[in-house]
Amino acid sequence: MTDRPRPALEEHRTASDADSLRTLAGLLTDPDPVRIVDIGANPIDDRPQYATLLATGLGRVVGFEPQRDALARLHELAGPQETYLPYAVGDGASHELRICASDGFSSLFEPDPRQLDLLTDFPRLAQVVDRQPVPTARLDDIAEIDGVDLLKMDLQGGELAVLDGGQERLRDCVAVQTEVGFHRLYEGAPTFGDVDRVLRGLGMRPAAFVSVRTWPLAPTQWADPWEADARQLVEADLLYVRDLTTMPEWSVHQLNSLALIAHGVYRSVGLALRCLDQLTRAGDMPKDALAAYRSLIGSLAG
Repeated sequence: MTDRPRPALEEHRTASDADSLRTLAGLLTDPDPVRIVDIGANPIDDRPQYATLLATGLGRVVGFEPQRDALARLHELAGPQETYLPYAVGDGASHELRICASDGFSSLFEPDPRQLDLLTDFPRLAQVVDRQPVPTARLDDIAEIDGVDLLKMDLQGGELAVLDGGQERLRDCVAVQTEVGFHRLYEGAPTFGDVDRVLRGLGMRPAAFVSVRTWPLAPTQWADPWEADARQLVEADLLYVRDLTTMPEWSVHQLNSLALIAHGVYRSVGLALRCLDQLTRAGDMPKDALAAYRSLIGSLAG
């Protein structure tokens, strides 16, 4: 949307030191690059959360952005580990893209004026200024994707269509970051409960709030001295990971990938440590590697 995300939990910071990430990779057994799929990759903040994975060659991304101006910006910023495609990912049918006055509000769903009217400036920001027919592609049908380890979605309502059309590609996925709304700002769009139910059905469980966005209730104005006390919860970015109780059944690739994602994107050292512990128990990494990682994260904490 439009408001820059505010960190919800300091322990899940969205940047990691490249040197420490390389050190972790050196402890793992021949880790493949993390396969990232970013749907709705509009470069509002220029630097994606997974930038350190890309910069170190430990990740590669296939991103999707149907808005022409945003796609051009992505191509301008792209590095060697980045591929961006003009597809809208969904159910495979053609839909109408509502282009809104503020880029971050554009959606395949119609903005709901009753809900928007509750929040300061939302009617103006979500005003539809253009309508474009767009074909959508199912995640399972996109040839440029050979697998998904980390799925990131920022779709303003299109999350369920992506998940329903990606059952095969997401079978081995270990992490999903998705924007979820707590109010139905778009007619017919899913809210948090709907998305949570489907992700749980895919074997995912909530791991962390990456960011939380609040907004002042109208008629409060930005200049009002009570503005900070007039905010309502609107949406959040949530991190889901594959059910950790099933970790003994995971492949080495899945464990390596979640370790790199947890450390390199979310600085969630507990998740990374859990992956290394399982790799050690299964005999897939030297036992002293676990102690080496403990030493590494101890030095970072200091």
